[in-house]
Amino acid sequence: MSHVVVCPKDDKKTQEMVPIHNAAWFNDGFVYEPEDCDFRNGKWVFNSSIKPLYSGTSCPYISRPYSCVKNGRVDSDYQYWEWQPEDCILPKLLFVGDSLQKSQWESFVCMVEWIIPEKQKSMRRGTHSVFKAKEYNATIEFYWAPMLVESNTEFFTIRDPKKQIVKVDSIMERARNWTGVDILVFNTYIWWMSDIKVKALWGSFGNGEEGYEELENQIAYNLGLRTWANWVDSTVDPNKTRVFFTTISADWGKKDGVKCFNETKPIGKRKHWGSGSSKEMMRVVEKVVKRMKVAVTFINITQISEYRIDAHSSVYTESGGKLLSEEEKANPRNADCIHWCLPGIPDTWNQIFLAMF
Repeated sequence: MSHVVVCPKDDKKTQEMVPIHNAAWFNDGFVYEPEDCDFRNGKWVFNSSIKPLYSGTSCPYISRPYSCVKNGRVDSDYQYWEWQPEDCILPKLLFVGDSLQKSQWESFVCMVEWIIPEKQKSMRRGTHSVFKAKEYNATIEFYWAPMLVESNTEFFTIRDPKKQIVKVDSIMERARNWTGVDILVFNTYIWWMSDIKVKALWGSFGNGEEGYEELENQIAYNLGLRTWANWVDSTVDPNKTRVFFTTISADWGKKDGVKCFNETKPIGKRKHWGSGSSKEMMRVVEKVVKRMKVAVTFINITQISEYRIDAHSSVYTESGGKLLSEEEKANPRNADCIHWCLPGIPDTWNQIFLAMF
């Protein structure tokens, strides 16, 4: 949450941190171009839910002629009117990826939704989830595409890697939902990682699933990312859309789950690197991005996440749509050592993300 200090520099009293409740107007991540936002045309809208950034008595820098409260004004409604520009286009933000990317999206939504009045926001959930701030005509969206390219298991509740076939050259059916966006944030990793080779297919699933080729993870990952990169280069206008890629999220997801079970403190060893984060796969992403025409900025969250063995969902989660029982919680094998609690680590990812603007 953003804050401003509103007391004088030499004030000996404890400084008071005042939350910025209409932070969207002050966040450097929101860029208003003259051609997108004409502030001359619009209307004043009364909003009793907002709070002034300071009061007429708390700031010592207000000149006497302008200090209405000190001068006796008792009504305060004039402080609760907001200027609402007409046809003001705010950035459209879309996260694309797997369940880890979904948690980053949910974190982002939670970081901003509290400043928006209940009647001025809406949420639609599904493969393409959309949070909308109606007053600002702004959206924060998530599109479920765990491998970015198509696979035959991406909509299964429980995925069996042995039955998974990845269509490494096909992305258009998904990507047609990613256009007309101001900011794109991609990720894909965990679905490519398993103890078996990736079954890769060229062509249409409609023609049957025979004829696939079993490839090493890195090779299949490279092919899928190149398909994604080709789409970005051929479709995205870098003058209108910024593209980001969230790096690998730390994973202690071994079958017994013991590596994050009952952990309550971060790892203190500097530069710790767990076995669940493949540097080879990271190098694949780096090489693909370096060859792209459209600039892609990495949101590098891997190293900072490596320390937070304590912050995973662990046994405080659900299985098959039901919360774990007390008996199940006592079994380390039921620990989810891939996903993160919210509030938690994804909030820090988004702080890093916002600092890039």
